[in-house]
Amino acid sequence: MYRILVVEDDKVISEQIGKFLGKWGYEVEMVKDFADVMGQFVSCEPQLVLMDIGLPFYNGYYWCGEIRKVSQVPIIFISSASDNMNVVMAVNMGGDDFVVKPFDLEILQAKIQALLRRAYAFTAPGTVLEYRGVLLNMTDMSISCFQKRIELTKNEFRILQTLFEASGGVVSRDMLMKRLWDDECFVDDNTLTVNINRLRKRLGEVGLAELIQTKKGVGYLLGEAE
Repeated sequence: MYRILVVEDDKVISEQIGKFLGKWGYEVEMVKDFADVMGQFVSCEPQLVLMDIGLPFYNGYYWCGEIRKVSQVPIIFISSASDNMNVVMAVNMGGDDFVVKPFDLEILQAKIQALLRRAYAFTAPGTVLEYRGVLLNMTDMSISCFQKRIELTKNEFRILQTLFEASGGVVSRDMLMKRLWDDECFVDDNTLTVNINRLRKRLGEVGLAELIQTKKGVGYLLGEAE
């Protein structure tokens, strides 16, 4: 199930979006504290963000920029400010698409579905990578062990996919950064550390807190389950 974070201060619109997307099987969370959008983004770990431009405290461009410092999660701007300047600004700040209000919810859902398909369709269906009894499902981006399972975000999945493909070998930090953010050299090196630490915490939920080991000065490798 994909998680979607809605950053929209119009309660009527956000509730309509949440109710409609819920019928399509999405898990939808609404931002309530617009002074701390990043805090809710981190706790939600969404696979996609719907972002309005005009928001209390800071606008959607600001929050898009903050999200892009730590994640490449797909972001769709939703706004009535549809002039060329705003559309260009949205793309330049890291937005993946722009939907003009008022919009048809079915069209919004189609755009969401297409963007999720492009962002998360890594491999052919049915592929599973295995490492010492730990299974990484390439179809639904989940990891399971000890009869426990968690779904992963895009970055979490890419980190683990790279480590699983190395079959216990060391993967350099540079390699991981290229897998996560391609050639975007402006990404701060500390961003990878933040992603690794967050992933380790989540892996602890299924007894795999020690799965990712650090090779000091080199990178990371897979270790033993707890």
